[in-house]
Amino acid sequence: MKKYPNFLFIADTSYLIKEIRKKLALFLISLLIICLIYACVSKNSNDSIVKTENIKKELTQINRLLRDTAFAKKMATGQDENYALNNGLKKTTFLNETDSILKKRYREEKIAINLAGFYAVECGVGALIDQGGETPVYWLSEIVHNTLDSNEVLLLNRFANATWKTGQPFRGLSRISRDNFIVANFLNTEEIQKDADQLMAAASFLLDSLKTVSDESKQVQVEKISKLLKDKNYAFEMARHIEAAYYVGQHKPVPLFVTAKEDAMIIQKSANEEKIATNTAGFYALECGVSYLSAKQNKLPSDILKSIINDSINERDKLLLERFANATWKASQPFRSLDRITRDIFMPFDLLPKEEVKKDWDQIQAAAVMVLKSL
Repeated sequence: MKKYPNFLFIADTSYLIKEIRKKLALFLISLLIICLIYACVSKNSNDSIVKTENIKKELTQINRLLRDTAFAKKMATGQDENYALNNGLKKTTFLNETDSILKKRYREEKIAINLAGFYAVECGVGALIDQGGETPVYWLSEIVHNTLDSNEVLLLNRFANATWKTGQPFRGLSRISRDNFIVANFLNTEEIQKDADQLMAAASFLLDSLKTVSDESKQVQVEKISKLLKDKNYAFEMARHIEAAYYVGQHKPVPLFVTAKEDAMIIQKSANEEKIATNTAGFYALECGVSYLSAKQNKLPSDILKSIINDSINERDKLLLERFANATWKASQPFRSLDRITRDIFMPFDLLPKEEVKKDWDQIQAAAVMVLKSL
């Protein structure tokens, strides 16, 4: 029998061992990569869960502050002092030890209650133009035809919630303790739909009012809106239309907006409560603006508050918060007196002089300081 040299067998074995080592090395490297990817995904997932929980925790704390009448008084006092300081006014005692009574017309309060959706739409449309250009008529048409995307709907809902909140302490400070007076992120579907109905009603009415300038420039349309904002008769018609839409949305008969008896009614209000209500508008603007940015950008409310306080917030987000402040300020004015909507500064945000915008930002910053300290 012919024999082969042993060195051939040894060579074949050596080659086989090398191949096995290569494959084993590739397998181990692949396994290591898979483990690293899994570890990163797992860490990111855990980090995301922790961040979501922390966001919810901070919003829950803000929710507690919203519903606390003692904090509302503290916030209003701080806002009043900050306004006096920034505008060179003499500091005075904020609340009277002996509360006085203000006499108001029931008719005017009824109008004020139902204008929140109007101011939400007017200021919200301005924010949508910042994000996507176009004109007020374009965005009002988008609202009316239900063609907004989810982020645009969320933004408008936040404006509606902010203007609605502003009116509640004017009607009675105890109303801020009600179940639906909460951070917008925690609202149920039913409450969100109420806001949507109000927005739709205000948008459709305003769109119809802009027919004569629908093909004009953005500037012309904004100037037309400015005239409508100052018109008390228009405010009455808008309020009546929005209230009717509310009853339709609730599948209830639409009552007469103001009866002859109600038109002559005088109601009594606490002067101290009105002063608190007047000076919490900036707080509600901050809360709704921060809750929107937190939801959109997945950021901790505390981080957003810090960026507001130290002025490191980006210009786009700062502009949005200033629009929120303008919306809540507008919503507060007819509660104080319907005549206040006829003043020169009661105008679209884009027409405001810089000094008026700065006042809004000062109030936002002051509110941010107080909220952050309480978190």
